[in-house]
Amino acid sequence: MSKLSDRINNLAESQTLAMAKKSRELQAQGKDIISLSIGEPDFNTPDFIKDAAKKAIDNNITKYTPVPGILEVRKAISEKFKRDNNLNYAADQIVVSTGAKQSIANVILSMVNPGEEVIVPIPYWVSYIETIKLAEGIPVTIPTSVESNFKITPEQLKKAITSETKMVVFSTPCNPSGSVYSKDELKALAEVIIQYPDLYVISDEIYEYINFIGKHESLAQFDFIYDRVITVNGVSKGYAMTGWRIGYIGAPKWIADACEKMQGQFTSGACSIAQMAAMEGVKAEPSITYEMRDAFKKRRDLVLGLLKEIPGLKMNVPDGAFYIFPDISSYFGKSYNSYHIKNSNDLSMFLLEEGNVALVSGDAFGDDNCIRFSYATSEDRLIESVRRVKEALAKLK
Repeated sequence: MSKLSDRINNLAESQTLAMAKKSRELQAQGKDIISLSIGEPDFNTPDFIKDAAKKAIDNNITKYTPVPGILEVRKAISEKFKRDNNLNYAADQIVVSTGAKQSIANVILSMVNPGEEVIVPIPYWVSYIETIKLAEGIPVTIPTSVESNFKITPEQLKKAITSETKMVVFSTPCNPSGSVYSKDELKALAEVIIQYPDLYVISDEIYEYINFIGKHESLAQFDFIYDRVITVNGVSKGYAMTGWRIGYIGAPKWIADACEKMQGQFTSGACSIAQMAAMEGVKAEPSITYEMRDAFKKRRDLVLGLLKEIPGLKMNVPDGAFYIFPDISSYFGKSYNSYHIKNSNDLSMFLLEEGNVALVSGDAFGDDNCIRFSYATSEDRLIESVRRVKEALAKLK
C-alpha cells in the first residue's frame, strides 16, 4: 500500500520548476548553465513598490489580513480594472491570493465537479491541466500549431464543447507561445461561449503589460459574456514581483465568494506586506511598465533573428510575454553519440547536457513538437545561449 495518496501520486511535477531545479543542481557542480527555463523577469522590483513594503513594516501592517484581501488593496485593483481594462469589478468581486496560480486553483476547485470537462487550448501553461485533474475534472485539449499562431478558432471551440463542458481556461498573452488574442478574436470566441448557458471561462491575463502590439484586450469587456468570465491577473510579471506572490481575480460575486471560502481553508489572506506593495503597483500608471516591456521586445527580436539562423526551426512571431516556442520536430529521429532524439523532452535534455542551456520541453505545455525559450535574461546571455544551442543541434545527424 502506498503511503502517499493517489491524488499526489497522480499529480505531475511542474516541468518548468523541475528544469530550474536541475539547472541549479548542475550549476552547483560548477557547470556554466544558462537557464532559459523559468518565467521570471530579470528586472528588479521598482523602488517605489519596495518603499511601500518598508512603510508597511514600519507601520506594523503585519497582522492577519481578510481572506479576500485588504479592502484598500481590493479597491485599488477595482480602479485598475476600470482604468486599464474597462471592467467594472466592485471590491467584493475581487479576491487577492498568494499568486495567480492560487487564484486559478481557487476557481477550478470551487467550480469543477468530478467528471466535468474543462477545455484548454494547446499550448497551455503547465499547471492548468494538473489543477483540473486535482479537481477530478476532465481536461479536453484543442490543438494549435505554429502556422495558426498557436490560437484556436471559434469553430474549434464549438466542436470541443459537449453537454459535460463546464469551463474554458486560456491565457492572453499566452505562456508559452507569446500569442495575443485581438479584440475581434476574443469577441468571436465569446459569441460561441454565450450559446451555452452553463459554460464559464478563466481568462488568464497575467502577462497583460508585456504586450508588443498595443492595447491589451480582456475577454470580460463584452457585456454579454461579462457574467461568465473570471479574469485572473497579478503583479508578478508586469512589475517584476515574482517573489512577492500576489495574484487576484475579478469575477461574478458568487464565484468570488466561493473562492474566498476555498482560500479560507487553504491559506487565508495573502501576505499583508506584499499586498501593500502590490497596491502601489496597481495604482501607478501603466507607463511605469513600458521600459521593461520595450526591453523584452528588443530581446524577442534579437532571439528571433538568431534562431532563424538555425536550420529546421519553425517559429511564429510572439506578440507578448517573454517566450519563443519554436517547432523543433525536424530534429526528431536524429542522434549524437548516446543521444537519440525521439521527442521534445529528449531534445531539451540533450541541450542541457551537451549545450549547457536549460529550456523546457513542449510536452510540458501539451505540444511535443516544440520547446520553450524564455528570453527574460540579458542580451549577452541570450546571444551565448543561442550560440550553444546552434552548436549542439549541429551535432545531431
